[in-house]
Amino acid sequence: MPKENKTSSALPAVKRESRFIIIGRRLMKNPSAVVGLVVAVLLVLMAIFAPLLAPYSYEKQDLFNTRAAPSFEHPFGTDELGRDVLSRIIYGSRFSLSIGLLSVIVGTSIGMLFGSIAGYFGGAVDNIIMRFIDILQSIPGILLAITVSVVLGPGFLNSMLALSIGAIPMSSRLLRASILGIRTEEYLEAAISINARTPRIIGRHVLPNSFAPVLVSATMMIGHVILGAAMLSFIGLGIQPPTPEWGSMIAGGRSLIRSAPHMVIFPGIFIMLAVLSVNLFGDGLRDALDPKLKK
Repeated sequence: MPKENKTSSALPAVKRESRFIIIGRRLMKNPSAVVGLVVAVLLVLMAIFAPLLAPYSYEKQDLFNTRAAPSFEHPFGTDELGRDVLSRIIYGSRFSLSIGLLSVIVGTSIGMLFGSIAGYFGGAVDNIIMRFIDILQSIPGILLAITVSVVLGPGFLNSMLALSIGAIPMSSRLLRASILGIRTEEYLEAAISINARTPRIIGRHVLPNSFAPVLVSATMMIGHVILGAAMLSFIGLGIQPPTPEWGSMIAGGRSLIRSAPHMVIFPGIFIMLAVLSVNLFGDGLRDALDPKLKK
């Protein structure tokens, strides 16, 4: 009787880790990325649970206690109308963070649509789309946001649309470059050979294998959009008072910066924390997704 091959059966089955777990492990080894992630999560939780965390309503006025310095009753002081600065910062995180996140999601989604079409089809389609992206990218982002805000008017939704336009060119170019690099891969040729539909090929094979650079860029872009939203509110084209927003709070206290500097300092600190945390996490995510850094 033939002998059984016990060698192959004795070998333990190798469990293959998912790419998500591998990236997460690399990310956790980066201290600055962990710090950025923790701070960003805390800011998001602050925005979600603002009604529970804020000691006062952001609209409550105390005209007998205006421009008060930080104290036990008002840790961040009060503004020119006697409103608690800490409460307005906590509620303002809802608008500042959401406008940054939503603008990047909308702009990146549109950019990915253009980039995937240009990179996959190439030729005349690629030239037409990329010339449009060149024109859009030639306009300074802040000038474009101001122009759109002036045309549409101030407000949360209009500011989001104005800032989302600036996220389109970068995501389009990154995705197009990634797709051009994988367009000749064998798995794409196999999908084409079995007459798979183009939307399915792009959605199931192209985007998942070329999305990493766009994800890193979108993460880093959130910080720039938060700064852009604060800038629009600072010049009166963003979210309008009495709705709290960090940029509009700085604008309200700029004329009182000598007598009540807390009205400017504390909103500015939270803008800095939001932008810094996202940038730190984005840098760590870029390193974790870099195949040259595999260990």
